[in-house]
Amino acid sequence: MDGRMSGDESLTAPMVAVAGGVGWMGSDNHYPEEAPARQIEVGPFRIDRHPVTNRQFAAFVAATGYVTVAERPMDPALYPGVDPRRLKPGALVFTPPRAEAAHWRQWWAYVPGAFWLKPEARGSVYRGRLDHPVVCVAFEDAAAYAAWTCKDLPTEAEWELAARGGLERATYAWGDERTPDGYRMANTWSGRFPHQNLAADGFDRTSPVGFYPANGFGLHDMIGNVWEWTSDYFVNAAASGCCGPKPEDSYDPDLPGVTVPRRVVKGGSHLCHESYCDRCRPAARQPQMQDTATTHIGFRCVVRG
Repeated sequence: MDGRMSGDESLTAPMVAVAGGVGWMGSDNHYPEEAPARQIEVGPFRIDRHPVTNRQFAAFVAATGYVTVAERPMDPALYPGVDPRRLKPGALVFTPPRAEAAHWRQWWAYVPGAFWLKPEARGSVYRGRLDHPVVCVAFEDAAAYAAWTCKDLPTEAEWELAARGGLERATYAWGDERTPDGYRMANTWSGRFPHQNLAADGFDRTSPVGFYPANGFGLHDMIGNVWEWTSDYFVNAAASGCCGPKPEDSYDPDLPGVTVPRRVVKGGSHLCHESYCDRCRPAARQPQMQDTATTHIGFRCVVRG
């Protein structure tokens, strides 16, 4: 059930129009931060058919000379107590541990020199990954690309409405079964997470956009492959209030000395597995500090109205 797009179609496909209206958002049956399930109203918008690719991001960099957050020198004043010699630009890189492991620090590491062009700090996306989603982009980088294209980043509500593809309260973007008739519908982890990756689809990290079937709206990779930035600050859904959260509402309560806002990312990634991170669903959401670049977060853009 290979839904990949052919030739240059994946690069030139138009945005998809979503009518907007009233739809369901959230879930009462999964992680606490997704609750409560509720109805929301969203205006009409158009959304990219697939996540922004390395090819598209490379064109942006070539045209503007843009330097991503993961490439910029780090200001020692922002990191009191840290030896300035350790402050080297880079990104968080996933590396499978050799055996079973229980804590994320055993498979995530900050790697100097990792950035969008060399997500693992070696090789290059020009070697077979130009049509994969761009990764190692912080929120600021995604917003800069969106502005260059005269677009915006989606709100969480817009993103979720689009991801559902017209299936109002289904668990997944394609229905209620994870693998209908045994077919894998998204690029997610196969094997035993985090140490055994069977790469059932032939890709041990990201996959080309459009490799998996589109949802009911014709959108590819809304689920799996890479998490996607949204414009919303992260708070528990029940605490968002009437006027939306402020940046300070999104600070991580477990890191009281850190005043970096967190944004909502959606959709899950190629690292999600039901045994550890069962978040490859439209309702799923997760916080991410907006200054952090990782090998499993990308983005797509919208135009409203």
